Amino acid sequence: MIEAISLRAGMTFEKDGKLIKVLESNHHKPGKGNTVMQMRLYDIRSGSTVQTTMRPEEKVEQAVLETKDAQYLYLQDDSAVFMDLETYEQYEIPTESISAEMKFLLEGMQVKIDFYEKEVIGVTLPTTVQLKVAETQPSIKGATATGSGKPATMETGLVVNVPAFIQVGETLDINTQKGGAYLKRSGK
Repeated sequence: MIEAISLRAGMTFEKDGKLIKVLESNHHKPGKGNTVMQMRLYDIRSGSTVQTTMRPEEKVEQAVLETKDAQYLYLQDDSAVFMDLETYEQYEIPTESISAEMKFLLEGMQVKIDFYEKEVIGVTLPTTVQLKVAETQPSIKGATATGSGKPATMETGLVVNVPAFIQVGETLDINTQKGGAYLKRSGK
């Protein structure tokens, strides 16, 4: 058992027979009244997201997840197909349940598949991925890295704000943890 005040983004717990992943957790102390935890939670099985509050001392059962190294193979209908790197077993995960992660996935990329008991519940991406710029405005002569930037569409469809000097065809390091933040040009 774990108290709600200890729950952080990315943690998974069980409540009322549901498997819940914490997307956001904030400690909130209103002017009057008791402290509450404001949370945005994702029901892994139903795919729904809810905003809720919990008392800090409220206890929930933390789910113990197992992870396996896997490789993203391809997209098939409405599912992404992954292969376990040890057993070569293949797993299909509905794309709607990993829609945020799909913006970072390229065929052949190594990830971790999350399991709860024997049920596949999600994918954990590496912190940094390398993606190629598919579309952006032309670079501006004399542009520096300190400018406001411009949007760039990556090869997976992800749109990232990049410095003005970035050009189509360049490979960039993208942070997956911050919703796709530009880090730097790859290999530099």
